[in-house]
Amino acid sequence: MIYDLAIIGGGPAGVAAGVYASRKRLKTVFITKDWNSQSSVSEGIENWIGTVKISGLELARNLENHLKTYAGEFVNIHEGEMCQEVAKDEETGNFIVKTNKDEYKTKTVLVTTGSHRRKLEIKGADRLEHKGLTYCASCDGPMFADQDVIVVGGGNAAFESAAQLLAYCKSVTLVNRSDKFRADPKTIKAVSNNSHFKILSNAVPKEIKGGKFVSGFAYTDKITGKDVEFNVSGIFAEIGSMPTTNFVKALVDMNQYGHIITNPKNQRASIPGIWAAGDCTDGLYHQNNIAAGDAVKALEDIYLFLKTK
Repeated sequence: MIYDLAIIGGGPAGVAAGVYASRKRLKTVFITKDWNSQSSVSEGIENWIGTVKISGLELARNLENHLKTYAGEFVNIHEGEMCQEVAKDEETGNFIVKTNKDEYKTKTVLVTTGSHRRKLEIKGADRLEHKGLTYCASCDGPMFADQDVIVVGGGNAAFESAAQLLAYCKSVTLVNRSDKFRADPKTIKAVSNNSHFKILSNAVPKEIKGGKFVSGFAYTDKITGKDVEFNVSGIFAEIGSMPTTNFVKALVDMNQYGHIITNPKNQRASIPGIWAAGDCTDGLYHQNNIAAGDAVKALEDIYLFLKTK
């Protein structure tokens, strides 16, 4: 069969589009590896409009339940599938979405795959990943109870991870490349008041030490130029993210970082029939509320595109 729409991605943007697709009775295939966006690691989200505070995992479950409740006969949900390629069928003008399990023919595509964690690229990082180096404080933090750990990064995610770790770690040191932070002042203040927390500024990560497990961390002091090393049991990297867009790189225009370039009026990508919304786009701001709103905007435009085609 040929679907009206393929939605790729199961975060706030994908779910918002899926709910609207069902309401507009568009025959839709909804493809997602899981329902966990990057926010799923957050202990408390306070800016999801209409909810005073909610954990990332609870938000993910609410999104899943919302779509499944309204999917009906129109939205065909495929969990546990990862999109590997989107190809254009030149004869029909439609698209073929290829996953790790199947392939689907569709008239239009909406990409809502968000982004994934940027890896720490220093000596020892590859070898010691999952052996003391981790990218998820919520997932792995309890394993480091009563130990000295560090968090690499300077944004909200880094400070939020530090706050989680302070609940059970002996000490938490935040390592930042500069003396400026991307986190909001409220988040910084809340963590900085803890006596077991300290900040190393102007510290450029150099190497992760260890045999079977992490035992130390080395950095270069940007001010003095000297290398510094200290003992640590756990390293939590929160150094940003990369858009998950590789599967459409042969079709649409992207910026230098791999974000899909879209028209902000309607979220259309560079070729007819493909839209994108959320953190995978070149939008100036990336937040859950913005991702959901942009996806609804895209869905409205997709509906008009299909009805006037």
